[in-house]
Amino acid sequence: MNELKNKTVFVTGASRGIGREIALRFAKDGANIVVIGKTSETHPKLKGTIHDTAREVEAAGGKALAIQLDIRDEEAVEQAVRQAVEAFGGIDVLVNNASAISITGTMATSPKRYDLMHQINTRGTYACSRACVPHLSKAENPHILTLSPPLNLNPKWFKDHLAYTMAKYGMSMCTLGMAAEFAPNGIGVNSLWPRTTIATAAIEVFFPQAVAASRKPEIVADAAHAIVVSNSRETTGNFFIDEDVLRSQGVTDFSHYAVKSGTPLAVDLFLD
Repeated sequence: MNELKNKTVFVTGASRGIGREIALRFAKDGANIVVIGKTSETHPKLKGTIHDTAREVEAAGGKALAIQLDIRDEEAVEQAVRQAVEAFGGIDVLVNNASAISITGTMATSPKRYDLMHQINTRGTYACSRACVPHLSKAENPHILTLSPPLNLNPKWFKDHLAYTMAKYGMSMCTLGMAAEFAPNGIGVNSLWPRTTIATAAIEVFFPQAVAASRKPEIVADAAHAIVVSNSRETTGNFFIDEDVLRSQGVTDFSHYAVKSGTPLAVDLFLD
Protein backbone atom coordinates (compact mmCIF):
# COMPACT_ATOMS: atom_id res chain seq x y z
CA MET A 1 0.00 0.00 0.00
CA ASN A 2 1.20 3.51 -0.84
CA GLU A 3 0.06 4.99 2.46
CA LEU A 4 1.94 8.27 1.99
CA LYS A 5 0.96 8.83 -1.64
CA ASN A 6 0.41 12.55 -2.24
CA LYS A 7 1.14 13.29 1.43
CA THR A 8 3.61 16.11 2.07
CA VAL A 9 6.57 15.42 4.34
CA PHE A 10 8.91 18.15 5.58
CA VAL A 11 12.30 16.54 6.38
CA THR A 12 15.12 18.52 8.01
CA GLY A 13 18.72 17.45 7.58
CA ALA A 14 17.82 15.58 4.40
CA SER A 15 21.07 16.06 2.48
CA ARG A 16 22.56 12.81 3.73
CA GLY A 17 22.40 10.06 6.33
CA ILE A 18 19.19 9.22 8.15
CA GLY A 19 17.29 12.24 6.82
CA ARG A 20 18.07 11.28 3.23
CA GLU A 21 17.04 7.67 3.79
CA ILE A 22 13.75 8.73 5.35
CA ALA A 23 13.08 11.01 2.38
CA LEU A 24 13.78 8.18 -0.07
CA ARG A 25 11.70 5.63 1.85
CA PHE A 26 8.70 7.94 1.95
CA ALA A 27 9.20 8.83 -1.73
CA LYS A 28 8.64 5.17 -2.62
CA ASP A 29 5.03 5.67 -1.52
CA GLY A 30 4.68 8.62 -3.89
CA ALA A 31 4.96 11.28 -1.18
CA ASN A 32 5.84 14.92 -1.71
CA ILE A 33 9.16 15.49 0.05
CA VAL A 34 10.31 18.91 1.19
CA VAL A 35 14.07 18.37 1.29
CA ILE A 36 15.52 20.68 3.93
CA GLY A 37 19.23 21.16 4.56
CA LYS A 38 22.08 23.64 4.64
CA THR A 39 24.16 21.91 1.95
CA SER A 40 23.23 23.11 -1.53
CA GLU A 41 26.67 22.68 -3.10
CA THR A 42 29.02 19.71 -2.93
CA HIS A 43 31.00 19.67 0.31
CA PRO A 44 34.68 18.68 0.08
CA LYS A 45 34.39 16.20 2.96
CA LEU A 46 30.71 15.23 3.08
CA LYS A 47 28.73 13.57 0.32
CA GLY A 48 25.27 14.80 -0.56
CA THR A 49 23.32 18.01 -1.13
CA ILE A 50 19.63 18.89 -0.96
CA HIS A 51 19.57 18.81 -4.75
CA ASP A 52 21.10 15.33 -4.86
CA THR A 53 18.44 14.07 -2.47
CA ALA A 54 15.70 15.82 -4.43
CA ARG A 55 16.79 14.06 -7.62
CA GLU A 56 16.82 10.72 -5.81
CA VAL A 57 13.36 11.40 -4.38
CA GLU A 58 12.00 12.00 -7.88
CA ALA A 59 13.70 8.84 -9.17
CA ALA A 60 12.16 6.86 -6.30
CA GLY A 61 8.64 7.92 -7.27
CA GLY A 62 8.01 11.00 -5.16
CA LYS A 63 7.89 14.72 -5.83
CA ALA A 64 10.58 16.95 -4.36
CA LEU A 65 11.04 20.54 -3.30
CA ALA A 66 14.60 21.33 -2.21
CA ILE A 67 14.98 24.29 0.16
CA GLN A 68 18.30 25.46 1.55
CA LEU A 69 17.59 26.36 5.15
CA ASP A 70 19.39 27.07 8.40
CA ILE A 71 16.76 26.00 10.95
CA ARG A 72 18.26 28.41 13.47
CA ASP A 73 16.67 31.23 11.45
CA GLU A 74 13.07 31.58 12.62
CA GLU A 75 11.91 33.74 9.70
CA ALA A 76 13.56 31.43 7.18
CA VAL A 77 11.85 28.41 8.77
CA GLU A 78 8.46 30.07 8.47
CA GLN A 79 9.19 31.03 4.86
CA ALA A 80 10.21 27.45 4.03
CA VAL A 81 6.97 26.14 5.51
CA ARG A 82 5.03 28.67 3.41
CA GLN A 83 6.90 27.52 0.29
CA ALA A 84 6.05 23.91 1.06
CA VAL A 85 2.37 24.70 1.52
CA GLU A 86 2.28 26.78 -1.65
CA ALA A 87 3.91 23.95 -3.61
CA PHE A 88 1.94 21.00 -2.25
CA GLY A 89 -1.14 22.42 -0.52
CA GLY A 90 -0.32 21.50 3.07
CA ILE A 91 1.94 19.50 5.39
CA ASP A 92 1.12 16.03 6.67
CA VAL A 93 4.34 14.98 8.38
CA LEU A 94 7.30 16.82 9.91
CA VAL A 95 10.52 14.89 10.48
CA ASN A 96 12.89 16.73 12.83
CA ASN A 97 16.15 15.08 11.88
CA ALA A 98 18.66 17.96 11.66
CA SER A 99 21.14 17.83 14.51
CA ALA A 100 24.60 18.98 15.57
CA ILE A 101 26.94 16.81 17.61
CA SER A 102 30.06 17.23 19.70
CA ILE A 103 30.99 14.32 21.94
CA THR A 104 33.12 16.41 24.29
CA GLY A 105 33.27 17.10 28.00
CA THR A 106 32.47 20.42 29.60
CA MET A 107 35.98 21.87 29.50
CA ALA A 108 36.40 20.87 25.87
CA THR A 109 33.04 22.29 24.77
CA SER A 110 33.08 26.03 24.24
CA PRO A 111 29.94 28.10 24.86
CA LYS A 112 29.90 28.73 21.10
CA ARG A 113 29.72 24.99 20.41
CA TYR A 114 27.14 24.61 23.19
CA ASP A 115 25.02 27.31 21.53
CA LEU A 116 25.33 25.69 18.11
CA MET A 117 24.02 22.34 19.36
CA HIS A 118 21.16 23.87 21.31
CA GLN A 119 20.18 26.22 18.49
CA ILE A 120 20.06 23.44 15.90
CA ASN A 121 18.86 20.54 18.03
CA THR A 122 16.44 21.94 20.58
CA ARG A 123 15.56 25.34 19.14
CA GLY A 124 15.45 24.07 15.56
CA THR A 125 13.09 21.26 16.50
CA TYR A 126 10.91 23.70 18.43
CA ALA A 127 10.86 26.27 15.61
CA CYS A 128 10.10 23.79 12.83
CA SER A 129 7.38 22.11 14.89
CA ARG A 130 5.81 25.44 15.81
CA ALA A 131 5.79 26.60 12.18
CA CYS A 132 4.24 23.35 10.92
CA VAL A 133 1.55 22.84 13.58
CA PRO A 134 -1.09 25.14 11.98
CA HIS A 135 -0.83 23.12 8.77
CA LEU A 136 -0.53 19.74 10.46
CA SER A 137 -3.72 20.52 12.36
CA LYS A 138 -5.57 20.52 9.03
CA ALA A 139 -4.13 17.17 7.88
CA GLU A 140 -5.94 13.85 7.95
CA ASN A 141 -3.24 11.90 9.82
CA PRO A 142 -0.61 14.40 10.99
CA HIS A 143 2.66 13.40 12.61
CA ILE A 144 5.74 15.05 14.06
CA LEU A 145 8.61 12.59 14.30
CA THR A 146 11.83 13.70 15.99
CA LEU A 147 15.12 11.80 15.87
CA SER A 148 15.97 11.95 19.55
CA PRO A 149 16.49 9.47 22.40
CA PRO A 150 14.39 8.34 25.34
CA LEU A 151 14.89 10.61 28.36
CA ASN A 152 17.39 8.57 30.34
CA LEU A 153 18.66 10.37 33.45
CA ASN A 154 21.47 7.94 34.19
CA PRO A 155 24.44 10.25 35.00
CA LYS A 156 26.71 8.23 32.69
CA TRP A 157 24.97 9.84 29.70
CA PHE A 158 25.81 13.30 31.02
CA LYS A 159 29.31 13.06 32.41
CA ASP A 160 31.26 12.73 29.15
CA HIS A 161 29.23 14.97 26.82
CA LEU A 162 26.93 17.13 28.92
CA ALA A 163 26.19 19.80 26.29
CA TYR A 164 25.29 17.28 23.59
CA THR A 165 23.08 15.29 25.94
CA MET A 166 21.25 18.43 27.00
CA ALA A 167 20.69 19.42 23.36
CA LYS A 168 19.37 16.00 22.33
CA TYR A 169 17.20 15.72 25.42
CA GLY A 170 15.81 19.14 24.56
CA MET A 171 14.50 17.60 21.34
CA SER A 172 12.98 14.75 23.35
CA MET A 173 11.34 17.20 25.73
CA CYS A 174 9.68 18.80 22.70
CA THR A 175 8.16 15.40 22.01
CA LEU A 176 7.06 14.95 25.61
CA GLY A 177 5.39 18.35 25.82
CA MET A 178 3.99 18.71 22.32
CA ALA A 179 2.42 15.25 22.35
CA ALA A 180 0.24 16.37 25.24
CA GLU A 181 -0.23 19.92 24.01
CA PHE A 182 -1.33 19.00 20.49
CA ALA A 183 -3.30 15.85 21.23
CA PRO A 184 -6.55 17.84 20.83
CA ASN A 185 -5.35 18.72 17.30
CA GLY A 186 -4.96 15.03 16.48
CA ILE A 187 -1.21 15.40 15.88
CA GLY A 188 0.89 12.37 16.72
CA VAL A 189 4.18 13.53 18.24
CA ASN A 190 6.85 10.88 18.76
CA SER A 191 10.61 10.37 18.97
CA LEU A 192 12.62 7.65 17.24
CA TRP A 193 16.11 6.46 18.17
CA PRO A 194 18.27 3.62 16.83
CA ARG A 195 19.10 0.58 18.93
CA THR A 196 22.59 0.50 17.42
CA THR A 197 24.94 3.06 16.00
CA ILE A 198 24.03 3.99 12.43
CA ALA A 199 26.63 4.35 9.69
CA THR A 200 26.35 8.09 9.05
CA ALA A 201 28.90 10.86 8.59
CA ALA A 202 28.74 11.60 12.33
CA ILE A 203 29.70 8.04 13.21
CA GLU A 204 32.51 8.09 10.66
CA VAL A 205 33.90 11.27 12.25
CA PHE A 206 33.33 10.63 15.96
CA PHE A 207 33.30 6.82 16.19
CA PRO A 208 35.14 5.50 13.11
CA GLN A 209 35.84 2.26 14.94
CA ALA A 210 32.08 1.70 15.22
CA VAL A 211 31.24 1.88 11.51
CA ALA A 212 31.66 -1.86 10.91
CA ALA A 213 29.57 -2.52 14.04
CA SER A 214 26.76 -0.24 12.85
CA ARG A 215 23.57 -0.67 10.90
CA LYS A 216 22.60 1.15 7.72
CA PRO A 217 20.30 4.19 7.90
CA GLU A 218 17.58 2.21 6.11
CA ILE A 219 16.53 0.59 9.39
CA VAL A 220 15.62 3.97 10.87
CA ALA A 221 13.79 4.97 7.69
CA ASP A 222 11.71 1.79 7.71
CA ALA A 223 10.82 2.33 11.37
CA ALA A 224 9.96 5.97 10.68
CA HIS A 225 7.61 4.92 7.91
CA ALA A 226 5.81 2.46 10.19
CA ILE A 227 5.27 5.21 12.76
CA VAL A 228 3.94 7.92 10.46
CA VAL A 229 1.43 5.68 8.69
CA SER A 230 -0.09 4.71 12.04
CA ASN A 231 -3.12 6.49 13.48
CA SER A 232 -1.82 9.83 14.78
CA ARG A 233 -4.56 10.03 17.41
CA GLU A 234 -3.49 6.72 18.90
CA THR A 235 0.27 6.84 18.31
CA THR A 236 1.64 9.79 20.26
CA GLY A 237 3.97 10.58 23.15
CA ASN A 238 6.24 7.59 22.47
CA PHE A 239 10.01 7.25 22.48
CA PHE A 240 10.40 4.50 19.93
CA ILE A 241 13.48 2.36 19.25
CA ASP A 242 13.86 1.41 15.59
CA GLU A 243 14.33 -2.32 16.13
CA ASP A 244 11.36 -2.55 18.49
CA VAL A 245 9.12 -0.77 15.97
CA LEU A 246 10.05 -3.21 13.22
CA ARG A 247 9.68 -6.24 15.51
CA SER A 248 6.14 -5.06 16.25
CA GLN A 249 5.58 -5.14 12.46
CA GLY A 250 6.68 -8.76 12.29
CA VAL A 251 10.32 -8.26 11.24
CA THR A 252 12.61 -10.92 12.70
CA ASP A 253 15.65 -10.83 10.41
CA PHE A 254 17.75 -7.66 10.70
CA SER A 255 20.87 -9.00 9.05
CA HIS A 256 20.39 -7.02 5.83
CA TYR A 257 20.62 -3.78 7.80
CA ALA A 258 24.13 -4.58 9.07
CA VAL A 259 27.09 -2.74 7.54
CA LYS A 260 29.21 -5.85 8.04
CA SER A 261 27.24 -9.02 8.51
CA GLY A 262 28.29 -11.10 11.50
CA THR A 263 30.03 -8.25 13.33
CA PRO A 264 28.72 -7.64 16.88
CA LEU A 265 26.68 -4.46 16.89
CA ALA A 266 27.50 -1.34 18.90
CA VAL A 267 24.63 -0.10 21.08
CA ASP A 268 23.84 3.57 20.54
CA LEU A 269 24.18 6.38 23.08
CA PHE A 270 21.53 6.86 25.78
CA LEU A 271 20.45 3.21 25.88
CA ASP A 272 21.47 1.28 29.00
